[in-house]
Amino acid sequence: MRYQLTCLACVLLLSGCDSRVEEVNGQMAQIKNQPPLPVEKAPVFETTPSFQYSAQNIRSPFLPSSLYTELKVMAGKRVYPNFSRAPQPLEAYPLESLMMKGTLRGANGQDVALIQAPDSQIYRVQTGNYMGLNQGRVVKISPTKLDLLEVVSDGNGGYVERPRALILLGQTS
Repeated sequence: MRYQLTCLACVLLLSGCDSRVEEVNGQMAQIKNQPPLPVEKAPVFETTPSFQYSAQNIRSPFLPSSLYTELKVMAGKRVYPNFSRAPQPLEAYPLESLMMKGTLRGANGQDVALIQAPDSQIYRVQTGNYMGLNQGRVVKISPTKLDLLEVVSDGNGGYVERPRALILLGQTS
C-alpha cells in the first residue's frame, strides 16, 4: 500500500509540470527573425600634439630635497652591501635605539665610543665597526659625536651610502 501511494504522489507531481520548451523555442525563433540593429560608427579622435619633457634635470617634486641631494651626490658611485660579512652585535638594533654614552682613548691613541643598546648593555665601538640595521660603518669618532655611513637602497635597484651620526647624550649641535 505504501508503495502505491508513493507511486501515485510521483505521478501527480510529474503531471503538474508542463514543458515550456516549445514556448522557449518559439521566442528564440522570433528573436532570430528580427532585423539586426545598426552598429554605430566608431568615434573619430583628434590627435593630440606631442609634448617634449624638458624638466628631467631639475629636482623631482616627489623626493624630499635632502634625499634628492643625497642621491645626486651618490650618482655614479657603485655601493653594495656586504651580506657575506658576519654581523656584529650592534647590527641587531635600529640606529635610533642606540645611545652614545661617552668616549675613551685607547692605548694606541685611537678613540673608542661607548654605545648603550636597548638591553642596557654597553658596547665599545671603534672606527670600522658596524652598527644599525643598514650596515652602518663607523668612519669617525670624536669626543661628542660618532659618524657612520649606512648602505641603503636608492629605490632603483642599487644602493647608496647615507651619512648618519650619533651624538653624545646631553649634547646639542
